[in-house]
Amino acid sequence: MGSPKSIISKSLLFFSTLLILSSAIDIENSVQRTNDQVMTMYESWLVEHGKSYNSLDEKEMRFEIFKENLRIIDDHNADANRSYSLGLNRFADLTDEEYRSTYLGLKRGPKTDVSNQYMPKVGDALPDYVDWRTVGAVVGVKNQASCWAFSAVAAVEGINKIVTGNLISLSEQELVDCGRTQITKGCNRGLMTDAFKFIINNGGINTENNYPYTAKDGQCNLSLKNQKYVTIDSYKNVPSYNEMALKKAVAYQPVSVGVESEGGKFKLYTSGIYTGSCGTAVDHGVTIVGYGTERGMDYWISKDNPLGVNDGQRSSA
Repeated sequence: MGSPKSIISKSLLFFSTLLILSSAIDIENSVQRTNDQVMTMYESWLVEHGKSYNSLDEKEMRFEIFKENLRIIDDHNADANRSYSLGLNRFADLTDEEYRSTYLGLKRGPKTDVSNQYMPKVGDALPDYVDWRTVGAVVGVKNQASCWAFSAVAAVEGINKIVTGNLISLSEQELVDCGRTQITKGCNRGLMTDAFKFIINNGGINTENNYPYTAKDGQCNLSLKNQKYVTIDSYKNVPSYNEMALKKAVAYQPVSVGVESEGGKFKLYTSGIYTGSCGTAVDHGVTIVGYGTERGMDYWISKDNPLGVNDGQRSSA
């Protein structure tokens, strides 16, 4: 079975159902490019991201989407006062609807009890800055679609490192294949709380190396399901709409969080402190691995797996 089983005694995981982001205003852009210039950029982008299509018609259709996304990028980046930048990442050939249907699989579950354990109290002394990456409690960004599974697994990986000293990359595919419920249905939709319940009830979870991610629904491998390298005892829900409670939880460990992504700009984010608009239709699972303040702006450090941002997405608090 390889490495010995890691047990987390009396450990806690936290799930926050909503993270509010502030709004931003678009401005007109003065960047002008010829169609040939955009086509050259497109061909270079295809090579950089290893993209290929089934037909010339599809390639041309994707080029039109690419052009529209480039227009959004240019319009946004033309404003020097923006706190974050957009760029031609690997989603630049997708419409917002395609991005949402493929990468945003978090579903809102039934209302659950929340814990007051991390409610702010008089006398609380929280650190000004937390980044769990700096102490090796965050596995590198993994490219994936099942945001709910990756968000939950990242939180488990983090608390396991904090408690045992071992950073072990765990299996999201096991959750996709074996953790199905009435709401959680595999790759394209699920709940982080269902993931935590599965790990608890199963007595643990296997490693990414043993049960690797395939980006598709599969049959539960019972033999691999029974190889339990890391487990948790329980999880708790952080009160919604309470950033101080979330901050208090993040000071103790990485936290699994549900947000609403706004589409275009969220999809094309590359760096900086994200201040895009966000509502209450939760559709995306991320893991908050820290927080801080820069030039008077409070932010969260998010390990946002679908974006593939290796240095961590920072979102305004």
